Amino acid sequence: MTAETDRSWHQADSSTKERVRRAVRIGFARVKRFPGWIAEHRPFRHGFSSLTRRIVVLNLIGLAILVSGILYLNQFRAGLIDAKVQSLLTQGEIIARAIAASAGVDTNEVQVDPEKLLEIELGQAGAGDDGTAFSNNSLGFTIDPERAAPILRPLVKPTGSRARIYNRDGALILDSDTFYSRGEVLRYDLPPPDTGEPDALSKFWQAITSRMRQYELPPYTEIGGANGKAYPEVATALTGTSVPIVRVNDKGEVVVSVAVPVQRMRAVLGVLLLSTRGGDIDNIVAAERWSIFRVSLFAGAVTFVLSLILANTIAGPVQRLAAAAERVRHSVRARAEIPDFTDRSDEIGHLSGALRDMTNALYRRIDAIESFAADVAHELKNPLTSLRSATETLPLAKTDESRERLLEIIQHDVRRLDRLISDISDASRLDAELAREDAKPVSMDDLLRATVSLFNDIHRDDTPEVVLDIAYAPGPHPYRVTGHDSRLHQVIVNLLENAISFSPPDGRVAVVVRRIGPEIQIAVEDEGPGIPPENLERVFERFYTDRPQENFGQNSGLGLNISRQIVVAHGGRLYAENRPPQGAGRGKGDVPAGMSGGARFVIRLPAA
Repeated sequence: MTAETDRSWHQADSSTKERVRRAVRIGFARVKRFPGWIAEHRPFRHGFSSLTRRIVVLNLIGLAILVSGILYLNQFRAGLIDAKVQSLLTQGEIIARAIAASAGVDTNEVQVDPEKLLEIELGQAGAGDDGTAFSNNSLGFTIDPERAAPILRPLVKPTGSRARIYNRDGALILDSDTFYSRGEVLRYDLPPPDTGEPDALSKFWQAITSRMRQYELPPYTEIGGANGKAYPEVATALTGTSVPIVRVNDKGEVVVSVAVPVQRMRAVLGVLLLSTRGGDIDNIVAAERWSIFRVSLFAGAVTFVLSLILANTIAGPVQRLAAAAERVRHSVRARAEIPDFTDRSDEIGHLSGALRDMTNALYRRIDAIESFAADVAHELKNPLTSLRSATETLPLAKTDESRERLLEIIQHDVRRLDRLISDISDASRLDAELAREDAKPVSMDDLLRATVSLFNDIHRDDTPEVVLDIAYAPGPHPYRVTGHDSRLHQVIVNLLENAISFSPPDGRVAVVVRRIGPEIQIAVEDEGPGIPPENLERVFERFYTDRPQENFGQNSGLGLNISRQIVVAHGGRLYAENRPPQGAGRGKGDVPAGMSGGARFVIRLPAA
């Protein structure tokens, strides 16, 4: 810890310290439990799924593209070359000034030593006091190599660069690779033996590095002791201008050269050529890229592990959900349970909840179909039993009256069977038709006017009159709903037929329409005996009927059940209640025992 952190820790109270210690202990405990969790859950016991492989591969491809872009587009190489150029320029200017000041020769002074000229003429190499065979000044050198060498050696050797000095004619005077001190043993590094052609991996890496260079560089050629003007930078520097240039040698290594003029009193005495060793810059760049590569390897390993964990959190639950769905599809007796991942607040949790709801709805639909089939079988069995009994008894009838009575029973049961089959067929097609047809805007006031008018047109003296009461409501279309007009018309017809069948011949059936907030209320009221309170919900069950004995068999008991299904499919409600007798309150549930002013069926539909 730092001093500031240590001071903050000592100043903290005991409760804070205890919370920190508890959090650290919990963290270590979770880390220790991680291998046990892996062994217990075995997230990849079924191998890598296709989704897992895709997640891992895509994440690694993204990381590879990122690393490749960093290696290709990073400015380290260019910045290093620029820094090297500036460094060589600065170093060259310093060395050039030092050489011009200490090793330059004034060629206007002619110094002739007759004895030395005679020795040279006779081919004798007499040794002078300064260790040379002759005087540099007498041969007209503009830069004294013996003075320049001691200056150049300590300045160039620590940098590892190569320095060459050319005179005004381009002749090589000094080369840092060849000058030496007195008594120094000459040592030359031999070139490495020819190892033959590089292997495929080396060729591939050279191709990659050459493509990463992003620009073409001129080739570097070693001229040895030839005239320095073969180098364009030397030729330009002889005019008094410093010139840097970047080349590549035959090994693909970068060589930076800087030619600096050696001037005294604005007179160019020669040129100092500083250049880097082949591979100096490339080694630094390779080390930097290797560091990036090592970091990318670690990042790739972390990405791989995190991708596996991510894939396990996605592919694992998906596999379990798919296996459960297969069990649901193949199970005949047992009902498979869909895994519950609803505690997750992501798409997997939503998918699990949707599959569970779908499966429960499927099971409820299966139960409803089984119950419907049982009810149909029971309801069809009664008229069939009656038909069988009547047909078996008909040959045994002795009088015409008995035979006519048996024939009436047979005709009644046939009509009952026909009604049951028609209503059962209608009920079985109801859900499919509602799901298949598109909902459209329906004006309930116009639909009710047409339906009530139709009933009154076919009104007979022995049937009650139907009265329509539509209250005024503001707005252009206050009684418009979104739905299926034919099915809504079927609901109104069923309710009106039911109300007419329970009302006395001289009674009246009222249809009252009101707009109540966002809903449209349609109430169908009759003047019949009403409904027992305990049967207010049972009347909507399939095949339930509570009619007088003389009307038995005239209805299938499916009309109200079908009507409720249609209303619920339109997002509404259908319920029954008893009308209070005249003089009593009009609220629901205030009917005195044994008294009723008739039944009221109420439809509530959301307005469009």
